Amino acid sequence: MDVLITPSILSADFTNLEAELGRIASADFAHVDVMDNHFVPNLTIGLPVVERLVRVSPVPVDVHLMIEDPDRWAPGFAEVGAASVTFHAEAAQAPVRLARELRRLGARAGLALRPATPVEPFLDLLGEIDMLLVMTVEPGFGGQPFIDGTLPKIRRARQAIGESGLDVWVQVDGGVSVTTIERAAEAGANVFVAGSAVYGADDAAAAISELRRLAALGHRH
Repeated sequence: MDVLITPSILSADFTNLEAELGRIASADFAHVDVMDNHFVPNLTIGLPVVERLVRVSPVPVDVHLMIEDPDRWAPGFAEVGAASVTFHAEAAQAPVRLARELRRLGARAGLALRPATPVEPFLDLLGEIDMLLVMTVEPGFGGQPFIDGTLPKIRRARQAIGESGLDVWVQVDGGVSVTTIERAAEAGANVFVAGSAVYGADDAAAAISELRRLAALGHRH
């Protein structure tokens, strides 16, 4: 199971995002949070900015849509070249149709679950998605502490994926740091969104490398 590190630009300097993307050139993806101030109580960036980020990023862009009506808006992010587009199960009206449309447009389809949303209703849909994002904080703001109560959900998701024989990634987002990444990896996550743990470090490349090492350690347990 490959360890993938995807730093969140939510913790970057928004006045110079091209340079900030350059700091994470050794990562696997750049995680871009799109929030609409409706699904979550925060407002970030929209499609035109993401389109520019895709063009200047040294790594593929992993878009996380924390928005209402993703059925309408999500395909646009695939159309502008995002490598992965994740929408929330709680917001989508027709998640299977949307996932298929994202794949048709050439993006990986991700399904996100808030901490309190159970994973079980979505296990039958694993064949329709490429990634399951288990939020390890309440979506909306960076810098929140990791919720350990999400670990059993990660374990159940990984077990179901293993039993299905499908190649579905399990992503965790929220409070991921050198003190929590090993636990998340041991539970079965393989894609790790880290914001302040990378962008708050003097040497982002070294921080990425250390997170990768600790996640690999968690997988060996």
